[in-house]
Amino acid sequence: MPELPEVEVVRRGLARWVRGRTITAVEVLDPRSIRRHALGTEDFVGNLEHATVLDVVRRGKFLWMPLSMDGVSATGDGTLPEVATLPEVATLPKVALMAHLGMSGQLLMQDPDVPDEKHLKVRISLSPVEGMPEQLRFVDQRIFGGLFVTSLVPTPDSGPGGLGETPLPEIAEEASHIARDPLDPWFSFDAFYRNVKKRKTGLKRALLDQGVISGIGNIYADEALWKAQLHYARPTDTLRRADAERLISAVKDVMDAALAAGGTSFDSLYVNVNGDSGYFARSLNAYGRAGEYCLRCAGKGLQSVIKREQFMNRSSYTCPVCQPRPRNGRW
Repeated sequence: MPELPEVEVVRRGLARWVRGRTITAVEVLDPRSIRRHALGTEDFVGNLEHATVLDVVRRGKFLWMPLSMDGVSATGDGTLPEVATLPEVATLPKVALMAHLGMSGQLLMQDPDVPDEKHLKVRISLSPVEGMPEQLRFVDQRIFGGLFVTSLVPTPDSGPGGLGETPLPEIAEEASHIARDPLDPWFSFDAFYRNVKKRKTGLKRALLDQGVISGIGNIYADEALWKAQLHYARPTDTLRRADAERLISAVKDVMDAALAAGGTSFDSLYVNVNGDSGYFARSLNAYGRAGEYCLRCAGKGLQSVIKREQFMNRSSYTCPVCQPRPRNGRW
């Protein structure tokens, strides 16, 4: 599954190419890729054609494009006017195009004369803007992902629904139950710390709990815990504020490094989310390094070996020296 940094690469790429453009036509080549749209192909197409893409927004690994039928139009470079000149938020239709990428879903910007990709599932034509491709294509080899139209609901904290270019205080209904992610400008450390202390569980379990903090998967959890020198089984009710601050700082550093890698490795027209690219190709400090020397300990002249343990039907990788298991670790 793509992780938060990979989905953020997708969001940034799409925001550049589709924000402010009107959907002129929609072609569904494989209905399986819109199976989450319960009302079927005709309704899916009817909700999208003639709508304008207001933004591309992400919270955690959820990605959606708020839509307007109110005649909002792009400027000459394909972007929307400033926020202050947009119609009142209350008048905007509460709908969005949701993209679930699954394991192999890709959103590609192409011109009409580019041959169809082998696993093309949905083709969305956009209003022409000079120098920009005219089609957004959803390609999915394994068909675990898909597109569907969803409702937007007000955010509980009245803040933006997620990370986007326009701070609309609405969120896709399917994402409304999850906490903000660490790259979101509205992310609250205090809220995270309160929630994690209340959970009374293991630290890694809390990091993977979307109700505590969103967007952190198994790989990035191990990398952040290694960087913060915390063991995955540390009981959350024993976590000191300073430890939590160090952990969130480590999470942000790991995510930023992943974005730097992913953001420079893709062609601007090819918004890639496959798990073999970007940060996954980089040298990791903990994940997947069982039996290898801990890089931090090696720098101190110690010969500590990374250890792999079973965890929630997955694996966890830790250094037994700089990430010692807590005596009261129950998870």
